Amino acid sequence: MIRVLIADDEPMIRKGVGAVLSTDPEIDVVAEAADGHDAVELVRRHRPSVAVLDIRMPGMSGIEAAAEIRRTMPETGVVMLTTFGEDDYILQALGGGAAGFLIKSGEPEELIAGVRAVADGAAYLSPKVAARVVAHLSATGAGALAGRRAAARERVHALTGRERDVLAFLGSGLSNGQIARRLHVVEGTVKAHVSSILARLGVDNRAAAAVVAHEAGIVAPAEPPPER
Repeated sequence: MIRVLIADDEPMIRKGVGAVLSTDPEIDVVAEAADGHDAVELVRRHRPSVAVLDIRMPGMSGIEAAAEIRRTMPETGVVMLTTFGEDDYILQALGGGAAGFLIKSGEPEELIAGVRAVADGAAYLSPKVAARVVAHLSATGAGALAGRRAAARERVHALTGRERDVLAFLGSGLSNGQIARRLHVVEGTVKAHVSSILARLGVDNRAAAAVVAHEAGIVAPAEPPPER
């Protein structure tokens, strides 16, 4: 069972997110919080598999709560809920160790997929969020989009062929176990590759590596190709 905490200062959003997640029989919403302070306290109390946090909340923001949760309770994965226009906040949350990013106006199925992916140890970037992050990075003094893509491809070129394969699947939100099955290797091998990828790319977490994969344009399809 995937135990989930939901934190948002708007009761209607909390109830809506909870209602969507409750349609999955393997997800159990164990607590709700109206701000970041309560979210951190309730994570300590309930030890959920995943904390779904609104980026902007009164008192302690979702970004601050995410960083505290990752620092003190790393076994709980963090999914951030965002809206368009919050690109700077997304980048801050990415640096704070959040593993998933979802648009509030996205499809219900995407919310469930994101929570499941993060609970399984994967990174999950909504395609819309990934596109926004890449575009925003290109417009914030880091060079033109073409320049960032070239730089990302150069960073990826430093990886081994197998590491590039792993990064491509990581960018599409697959867990270590899923990647292992797609590449027909043991999960421990994938875990070692992921550690090497993070070190070679100079990033701290899977979500940041996923951004590089999107910038470099090497994201693999999440679903395996149909058998012929």
